[in-house]
Amino acid sequence: MASDFKYLKEKICKNIVKYRKAAGLTQVQLSIASSASEDYIYRIEKGKRTPSLERLHKIAAALNIDILELLK
Repeated sequence: MASDFKYLKEKICKNIVKYRKAAGLTQVQLSIASSASEDYIYRIEKGKRTPSLERLHKIAAALNIDILELLK
């Protein structure tokens, strides 16, 4: 069970980076668009923070993607 959560967390982190770069956004730009601090976005991308469902929704909206794309 813990390994499933760890895998999902890593997948989310990688997908945020992937979609952020595909959108041509910096961490600063994503942080502004999703109403999060730059440090928080950095920590999510590095796997040091686990974003809430609400935060994932804001990040997905800022990236102009469906939230489910972050989970694939």
